[in-house]
Amino acid sequence: MPDDNERMIRDLFAAYLANDRQRVSDALADDFRFTSPFDDELDKATYFERCWKDTGWIARHEIERIFVRGDEAFVTYRCLATDGRSFRNTEFFTFAGGKVRRIEVYFGAARQDGRFLPQGR
Repeated sequence: MPDDNERMIRDLFAAYLANDRQRVSDALADDFRFTSPFDDELDKATYFERCWKDTGWIARHEIERIFVRGDEAFVTYRCLATDGRSFRNTEFFTFAGGKVRRIEVYFGAARQDGRFLPQGR
């Protein structure tokens, strides 16, 4: 099961990069919830309405680490944008029934041209 959950996380990151909304939607449970510093307990429909954007601005993701324990996992990654910006996030995943049930995002620092970019509060 941990290998399946790690594979699902990696597949989700690939689907985001490919801008494959359907593949992402299929991986999320019907009762999916999304939380970040800007969003609290968004349901699946609201998540796609509010958070899904064309991902063409992403050059690549660099997954730094994935820790899976049963039906829970942490992933830390660096996202590199096509304009040179980058940021690091950590996400906490909860799985149920072979799908992603929850994602909680913790934002990291943003950088461009080797310099720290302050984030809005």
